[in-house]
Amino acid sequence: MTASGRPPNQLLQMLDAAEFSLLRPHLATVEMVRKSVLAEAGAAPRYVYFPHGGSVSITVSLSEGQTIEVAMLGRDSALGCGAALADGIAPADAAVLFPGSASVIEIPAFRLVAAASAQFRGLMIRHEQALLAHAQQSVLCNALHPVEARLARWLLRARDLSDSKLLPLTQETLAQMMGVRRNAISLVANALQRAGIIHYTRGQIEIVDLAALEATSCDCYGAVKAHHARLLGERFDAAP
Repeated sequence: MTASGRPPNQLLQMLDAAEFSLLRPHLATVEMVRKSVLAEAGAAPRYVYFPHGGSVSITVSLSEGQTIEVAMLGRDSALGCGAALADGIAPADAAVLFPGSASVIEIPAFRLVAAASAQFRGLMIRHEQALLAHAQQSVLCNALHPVEARLARWLLRARDLSDSKLLPLTQETLAQMMGVRRNAISLVANALQRAGIIHYTRGQIEIVDLAALEATSCDCYGAVKAHHARLLGERFDAAP
C-alpha cells in the first residue's frame, strides 16, 4: 500500500476517495508469476487486473505461428477492463513478463462499480483509449522503424515499468516480443553493447547509458507517453 492507503496502481490512485470506496471491498491482491497467462484471445477472462509492479505483455498470434507484442502494461494500466465493459471476451493474449503483485476484481463486481460510478467508468474508457493508442503506435513502429530503434523503445518501456536498469531478459524473449529473428536481436544488442549503451549477459540486460538509449529510440516511445498523459491527465514517470 502507498501512503494514501491504496494499492500502488496509477489508475486506482487517480480515483476520488468516494469512488475508490466503491471499489475497495471487491479488490483482492494476487502475485503475478512470470510467464503465467492472464488472458487468452477469444476466451472470457474472470478478473480485471490492476498491476502494482512487474509487467504484462499483450500479444497477438498469426496463423503461421508467429507472435508479436502490441502493448506492455504495468502499474500505469489495467488488464481486462475493455472486455469487462464490452462483450466479456479478451481480444488478445496476455502473459506476465516481469513478476509482481496486482489488485484484482471479478468482472461482475467491476461492472457493478462501473455502473454506479461515472468517474470510474470514464477513467476505464480513457484507459482503453490510451491502450489502443499504444497498440496502434506499436504497429506503426514495427512496420516502419529499424530493429535498433524498436529495441531501444522496448527497453525504455520495460525500464519504466520495472524501476530498474537491470532487466531479466533473454534474446529469445526479445525476438518473440518484437516479432523478429533472434539473430537480428543478437546483432543489435551487440552493437548497443559495443557503444556502451547496454551490457548484455545471458538472461539479463543492464541499461548503462539511459540518455543514449533514449537517443537511439524512435519517437514512438515519447508518443505513447504523450497519449497516456493526454488521456489520463497525469504523466507516468519512472523512478530514477
